[in-house]
Amino acid sequence: MMPSDPGPTDPRHADPRHADPRHADPSAADRTGTPAATRVRRRWPFITAAVALVAIVAAVITVGVLMPGAGATTQQNDYQGRAGINKPTADLLTMDTLSSDGTVRAPKFALTNEDGSPLTLAQFKDDVVVLTFNDDQCADLCALFAQDVIAADHDLSAAARKHVAFVSINANPYYPSTADVQAWTNQHGLAHLNNWYYGTGTPKQLAAAAHDYAVNIQLDPATKSVEHGTEIFIITPNGTDADIADFGTQDADTAPFSHGLAVLANDALPASERGQVAGKDLPAALPGGTGIGDTPSPVTGPALLDGSGDASGASARAISSASDHGHYTVMDFFSSTCTACAGQLDAAQAEHAELGDKVDFLGVDVDDTASAGTAAAKEHHVTYPVLADRQGKQAARFQASDLPYTVILSPKGKVLVRHPGVFTQEELDYVLRTVDKKLPMPTD
Repeated sequence: MMPSDPGPTDPRHADPRHADPRHADPSAADRTGTPAATRVRRRWPFITAAVALVAIVAAVITVGVLMPGAGATTQQNDYQGRAGINKPTADLLTMDTLSSDGTVRAPKFALTNEDGSPLTLAQFKDDVVVLTFNDDQCADLCALFAQDVIAADHDLSAAARKHVAFVSINANPYYPSTADVQAWTNQHGLAHLNNWYYGTGTPKQLAAAAHDYAVNIQLDPATKSVEHGTEIFIITPNGTDADIADFGTQDADTAPFSHGLAVLANDALPASERGQVAGKDLPAALPGGTGIGDTPSPVTGPALLDGSGDASGASARAISSASDHGHYTVMDFFSSTCTACAGQLDAAQAEHAELGDKVDFLGVDVDDTASAGTAAAKEHHVTYPVLADRQGKQAARFQASDLPYTVILSPKGKVLVRHPGVFTQEELDYVLRTVDKKLPMPTD
C-alpha cells in the first residue's frame, strides 16, 4: 500500500507537482470538514488546478521548433517508449512516470459504486484502472473530463477496452449518496460506458481515500462546495501506479488529450492485451497552422451580424478575427442545421453578456445561406459579430470535424484551446478565467 506520507524513496516525493499545495497532505481540519479555502462561486471549482495551461502551450510551441516532423509517423511519435504518444501530447497530459519496476503500490479503497454494488481496487486485479477524484456537483472542470473519458474509451480497441476501467471517487462529501453520483454520471453522458465506475461513501471514507492518494480536498461548508486535486492515476493490473497525469483547462482539447490518456491505459496492459489506439497526437506547432500553439492567419468572411445584433447592411462588409488581436477571442463555429449548436449559441451569448468587452466573441456560420445563418443567430439573441463561411472553408482549415466547435485565441492570435462539441457556459467560463488572469472574479 502506498504510504500516505511519501518518503524520500517514493517517486512522488521527487515530483515537483507534489510540492504544490494542491498535492499536499490534507490537514486534519480539512478532513473533518473545516474549510481549508473558500470559493466565490460553484461554477468555478478549481482554477489553480489548470494554471499550467500557458506553460503547457509554451512547451508545445518550443517542442514544435525542436521537432518539426513530429506527428508524421508512429516512429517519430514514440515518447518514453510509448508508441503513439509524442512530447506535446505528454505535456498536454502533464504526464510523469511513477514506477517502472512495480514498487509503488496503489492504495486500496472500499467504497460503493453508483449502482449500490461494492467498489474496491481488488475487483480490478485483471484490469488497468484510470483513477480520478471528481466532484459530483461540478458542471465545468469535471464535466470537461467526462467528455475525455468518453473519447478515450472510444479510442481504445475493443480488446483493450475489456480490461480498462475508468474509476472515479467522489470528491464532494456534502453530496455522498449513490443517487448524487449516479445523477452526475447520467448528466454527463457516461451511463452507457460499461467500464465507468463512480464510487462514493461516507464523508470519512471519502476523506480517507483522498488522503491515501495524497489528493488535496478543500471544503467550504458555507456553500457545500469543494476544491480538489486533478490527478489521474494509471494503475496496472498488479496494483501498482504506473503513471500520473492531470486534467484541467488543457483537457478541453478533447481529441489529443483523450488519445494520450488511452495510450497510457493501453500501455499499462500486458502486451498480449494491448490493441491499436485510435486518434492522433497533439501536432507540433507550425507557423500559420490551426493547431494548439499555432498562429493561424485571420478568419475572414462577409458579416452576417455586426456585433450589435443588427443584420441590416452587415453583409456589405467583411469581418476578420485579426481585429480582435489584443484580446482573448472565442470563435464559435455553428450552423443553422445543427441541433446542438442552439445550446452553444445560448452559452456563448450568455458568457459574452457576462464578460462584456473584456473578451471578444466571433461567430462563424458554416455552410448556410446568409438568411439561414442570420436567422439562427438572431433567434438566440446573439449580439457579437458573426461572419459567413458559406462553403465551409474556414471550418475545414480549422479541422472543425463536428459542430459546434470552439476555438480560443490568445491576444496575439495563438490557438490556446480547440473544443469539439457543446461548450457549456460553465465550462467556457472556467477556461476563460483560467487563461486570462485579468478577468474579474465571477459574482452571483
